[in-house]
Amino acid sequence: MTGLAEDAGHYRHGNVGVMNGSKVVHMAPPASRVPQLMAALLGWLHSTEQHPLIASCIFHYEFEFIHPFSDGNGRMGRLWQTLILSRWLPLLAQLRVESMTHASQSEYYQAINQSTLKTDAAAFVEFMLSIILSTLQQNDVGTQVTPQVSPHVSPQVAQLVALLKQGPQGREQLQQLLQLKDRKSFSARYLQPALALGLIEMTLPDKPQSRLQQYRLKTF
Repeated sequence: MTGLAEDAGHYRHGNVGVMNGSKVVHMAPPASRVPQLMAALLGWLHSTEQHPLIASCIFHYEFEFIHPFSDGNGRMGRLWQTLILSRWLPLLAQLRVESMTHASQSEYYQAINQSTLKTDAAAFVEFMLSIILSTLQQNDVGTQVTPQVSPHVSPQVAQLVALLKQGPQGREQLQQLLQLKDRKSFSARYLQPALALGLIEMTLPDKPQSRLQQYRLKTF
């Protein structure tokens, strides 16, 4: 960071604004309020019961509103949104919020401005949700997660996901289709990794050992 920003890694000490080219679209709060505002925002993120899709958008907007650093706030806010989404669903780490907003830059700044004028993040949340949905649809992801989204999916997990595209199925049925007799091997190499990656889910999450338990592709 040498030479890029004198106060890199620290909250800003002066006043800054959000710029769209040469136009100021938002003047950030005074530097003296930044530590308190950021502490409140991070505390909210830790305790909120909002759905991660909504929470990530709200955090993104509030981060841009506070503008805690002298430079790089836009990139940091977009990175935070990706992080929050990936904590909810690991494969969404592949969702490039930076590229998405760059492709709709004017609308992005307009949404920030509208939310600021109305003191309500709704306009920004709606904008971000719309471009997230559009990006997923353009990449044939839709509302269903598939292994093509991530290069880190093993062949075994990909096989399991492919079978579940036909609909929910039980463990025994899946093992038969995969021609696997060893339950422990199936669980360790196929089932548990797919669950951990957020690709699939139980139909009876409160009863993991139920004989009626089935597995299905996870949707959002």
